Amino acid sequence: MKSKFQLNNAVLIIIVAALAIFPFVSDSRTWTILLTQIFIFSILAMSYDILLGYTGIVSFGHAMFFGLGAYATAIMLNHFEATLSIFFISILVGMVLAAVISFLVGLLTLRLKSHFFAMLTMAVSGLFLVLAEKWRTLTYGNDGFTFRAPEFFKDRMMFYILVLACLVLVYFFLRRFVESPLGKVLIAVRENEQRTKSLGFQTLHYKVIASVVAGVVASLAGSLYAVSLRFVNTSVLTMDITLDALLMTIIGGVGTLIGPIIGAGVIELAQHYLSGLAKEHPIFERWIIFFGIIYILAVIFFPRGIVGTIRHAYWKRKNKGGLAVSIKPTNRKAEAK
Repeated sequence: MKSKFQLNNAVLIIIVAALAIFPFVSDSRTWTILLTQIFIFSILAMSYDILLGYTGIVSFGHAMFFGLGAYATAIMLNHFEATLSIFFISILVGMVLAAVISFLVGLLTLRLKSHFFAMLTMAVSGLFLVLAEKWRTLTYGNDGFTFRAPEFFKDRMMFYILVLACLVLVYFFLRRFVESPLGKVLIAVRENEQRTKSLGFQTLHYKVIASVVAGVVASLAGSLYAVSLRFVNTSVLTMDITLDALLMTIIGGVGTLIGPIIGAGVIELAQHYLSGLAKEHPIFERWIIFFGIIYILAVIFFPRGIVGTIRHAYWKRKNKGGLAVSIKPTNRKAEAK
């Protein structure tokens, strides 16, 4: 088990090192920007996986935390001098707001079950969307506004390295979180909440903690997304953001953390290439239909997501081999008798 853990970490280190040196050995600005977007949405998808994959919570309002981070950073960089210190302070402000709001919303909504909770989170997220549209003196409504990013990020490679570092830190933080005793309780809540309650755990408290952690991480993704575009409008609070996070989690593999990263890569690459084909070939003008076909095929051939299906196949093969080994000596004894 220890050697397997070390091997997995070694593979992760090699992949991160390769991604870190990529912009320095490649002249493709397009790929640098595309990978940056994949990293940002990987952070968002991992935050959603904490809710769906490890706690069994389906939320349709996750975009409000993403939007809070985006607006917090954009507004502060727009009203103050665009320096690195203001940038990092704006990220912290977005995280604090997301923590407070996710805590309050969690206390109010997590007592509900299944689709009742999902619908209420969508309604709360809709309130934030309406607020952003109406508070034009601060948010400029649906028109949005541009702002200056810190001079340090004028070179896209520096921002690329920062986002990659955030992705790695968030991944290891969330992995430590789900492997902790608290994370084991969340998994128990996902599997059987009533039985977990009977063991004496206040499941509501644990679900609120998961909601706060997911909201704070989603806020970080929103802040990075706003800076990557140098522009923000109400689209960061729409249902599309939540659905993207949901699809990335399902396609990559629910409850895996690595899965949402792969799912983000698959969806972002598919959107990039299909939208590019739409400009060259009229048949791809309705590229969203082809994207839907890709999603259907992914669900058919990878019912547990890409990572989940591979893990299940490996586990099944390993157990089958172990069963054969354990049966073999018994057969020999029978033959001897």
